[in-house]
Amino acid sequence: MVIAVFPSVPCPSTEQVRQAIAASRDFLLSEQYPDGYWWSELESNVTITAEVVILHKIWGTAAQRPLEKAKSYLLQQQRDHGGWELYYGDGGELSTSVEAYTALRILGVPATDPALLKAKNFIVGRGGISKSRIFTKMHLALIGCYDWRGTPSIPPWVMLLPNNFFFNIYEMSSWARSSTVPLMIVCDQKPVYDIAQGLRVDELYAEGVENVQYKLPESGTIWDIFIGLDSLFKLQEQVKVVPLREQGLALAEKWILERQEVSGDWGGIIPAMLNSLLALKVLGYDLHDPYVQRGIAAIDNFAVETEDSYSIQACVSPVWDTAWVVRALAEADLGKDHPALVKAGQWLLDKQILTYGDWQIKNPQGKPGAWAFEFDNNFYPDIDDTCVVMMALQGITIPDEARKQGAIDKALQWVATMQCKTGGWAAFDIDNDQDWLNQLPYGDLRAMIDPSTADITARVIEMLGACGLTMDSQGVERGLAYLLQEQEQDGSWFGRWGVNYLYGTSGALSALAIYDAQRFAPQIKAAIAWLLSCQNADGGWGETCESYRNKQLKGKGNSTASQTAWALIGLLDALKYLPSLGQDAKLTTAIEGSVAFLVQGQTAKGTWEEAEFTGTGFPCHFYIRYHYYRQYFPLIALARYNHLTTSAEALG
Repeated sequence: MVIAVFPSVPCPSTEQVRQAIAASRDFLLSEQYPDGYWWSELESNVTITAEVVILHKIWGTAAQRPLEKAKSYLLQQQRDHGGWELYYGDGGELSTSVEAYTALRILGVPATDPALLKAKNFIVGRGGISKSRIFTKMHLALIGCYDWRGTPSIPPWVMLLPNNFFFNIYEMSSWARSSTVPLMIVCDQKPVYDIAQGLRVDELYAEGVENVQYKLPESGTIWDIFIGLDSLFKLQEQVKVVPLREQGLALAEKWILERQEVSGDWGGIIPAMLNSLLALKVLGYDLHDPYVQRGIAAIDNFAVETEDSYSIQACVSPVWDTAWVVRALAEADLGKDHPALVKAGQWLLDKQILTYGDWQIKNPQGKPGAWAFEFDNNFYPDIDDTCVVMMALQGITIPDEARKQGAIDKALQWVATMQCKTGGWAAFDIDNDQDWLNQLPYGDLRAMIDPSTADITARVIEMLGACGLTMDSQGVERGLAYLLQEQEQDGSWFGRWGVNYLYGTSGALSALAIYDAQRFAPQIKAAIAWLLSCQNADGGWGETCESYRNKQLKGKGNSTASQTAWALIGLLDALKYLPSLGQDAKLTTAIEGSVAFLVQGQTAKGTWEEAEFTGTGFPCHFYIRYHYYRQYFPLIALARYNHLTTSAEALG
């Protein structure tokens, strides 16, 4: 490889790169839990904590939780403009701010407090409660601060629709399904809990509380037919003639109880857990009922408590984090049979899910053998985690290699059966792609479905190439065709589960290069050209979450360690499998600049810092700051760079 200098960034020496790798490796080794896994915080916005505050107040369990610290956390997260953010530096978001403000009022902060006066001005200036999202209004309705008339009805008879009907609960994404079923019960009863002695937040209605029109917002499109249907549902509720109501509610209750994990989780995500506990409350379950006790304990397990704050994670990511750390450490020459990797590998094997989940409804031919994201989520394993775990296991050596290979074989067969009719792969289900569901009044986050995506499909293709595995050749060709058709004219790919085009492009670039670089050389070169076009002057890459709303911002943003690492990984994989690219001085310069950015940005502890959110829950609506993304992705990138340069030096 030709050593070049990125403008204003001195190239690190081979020894500096290796020292950075060693420091990162040592840090991650020091973070391993005794059971063998790695797990770091999954940070989102403050609404999760605000909603848990409401839940504990409703159940009467607030006194046993450090909610004074939750108050401190909420105040710490308020920004100078008075609002609260969806993601770092977004300028503040209305619904997030309404929920944070309300939680602070519930926790005893008066409306006259200077912090809340600033928040009120921010909220009212953006339209107030009436312009907030449906889920915000539902939580306000629960405590008498909004009228249920302004929220959608969810008729319980939906539970009775057969699985082969054009619409049923299994046409919703797994996360929407696990949250919606319990909400059918809640919305049927429309409870109001006086949790704070008549608390009102009337000051947050921009039009004045006396002028509020409690109705669903119209879009001015054909989809307003759903507004008309909602009016019909509400009329049926009013005159108490909801068809098949009792049967639907009974089936919803049964569905909820059957899907609670032994650990108490529902769906592995807080919205499903909160809504399920609310449903049980509405149904009259006692606080000491085992289902309730397990559910509340599960929420406690998602808490992050420090000396002066208490917050709740939306989800936890131990399987995901462990698999990526294993891959990073193995690539960093730790030794494939290092005790830390062996222990982690055995932990991952124990987490393989060998029981059926909701995925079997649309995939009856599939057999269990996948992995989920969390400690316990047997009903909802996913393709992304499964592929990353497979690559992690393939890269290490454990005493029971037969068990390992058997686990990988089971997982491969499951992944093969999860291919969608598009040729691509989705996250949790197959052919979960009825886009009209996103037009339902209830679906204002536009996340009601789980269609095929380029980044998940790329992960499957990468897994096949990296592990040397084969599936049905026709299926693989369909997957490749889907991935190629998703490439945009400028050479980039959209990133559904990471921010955004940097994530999607890096993943697709690695997949095509590892699987068959010569065959896909034109697409690889187009992707490289796009990545080089958006590299920052400091040698790094960054992309704002706002690129989901504004494509003019794709590939643009302050450089971050995780996004720089993604871009670098893609470029290095392309260079490894298409060695002729080594003659491209511009590419070499870009690679060296990004390596310098990572080496120079490393702290004395062997870590990297970044405040930005680079993970995606729902584009435009929910973002995630994975605290380990800035650790294991840079290590993978530097390790691959070190291998490539070492090989080049050996060849003279």
